[in-house]
Amino acid sequence: MFESDLDSQTTHVGTAATGCPAEQSSAAPPPNIQRRAFLATSFATIVGLVLWQWKRPAVSNAAPDAVPEPKDVTVVLFSDSGQRLKKVATTKVIKTPDQWRQQLGLGVFDITRNADTEIAFTGKYWNLHDKGIYRCICCDNALFDSATKFESGTGWPSFWAPIAAENVTEIRDSTFGIARTAVACTECDAHLGHVFDDGPEPSHLRYCMNSAALRFVKQT
Repeated sequence: MFESDLDSQTTHVGTAATGCPAEQSSAAPPPNIQRRAFLATSFATIVGLVLWQWKRPAVSNAAPDAVPEPKDVTVVLFSDSGQRLKKVATTKVIKTPDQWRQQLGLGVFDITRNADTEIAFTGKYWNLHDKGIYRCICCDNALFDSATKFESGTGWPSFWAPIAAENVTEIRDSTFGIARTAVACTECDAHLGHVFDDGPEPSHLRYCMNSAALRFVKQT
């Protein structure tokens, strides 16, 4: 996940305005200046491409305006106190991009629907230690319990297990040529973050989530 939309850069080469004979003012610049200009322009182009790739959403499973076909999925229901209720078959939550934008707002939409990543240490839950459960901000599906939350030092809320395996879906993510595993909400396909195998016991997993994808319900 490392998981979160660049200023363009303009490079120019100045020429001396004093001490130059008039007949040289329209001549081509010396080879060494041309070479420096070429290298500077090439460097700016490469940097721009790298930054664009870095800011681009990590996972994109469909065209921006595509709406998936409805289908039934299985999730486990939980009360707000964290009590496991029952396993149910339910229809996947499907909305158009415009409907999601209106419901979520731009920043949350970018993260949950376009697989962007929030900046580390900026989310509202990375340092939260209250007891409760974390639900999906898009559909309210129960995702994580505070009992499995741990301090990972990454700046994102981290858990060593989901509240129920059925409630999250793992997706292969090969963005940047690096094999990772993205995590999505089973009920609505919201992008949540990534899971890594460097977590604590007993699972040795680290579900590294975006705070913006979660809604915390405090235990009363």
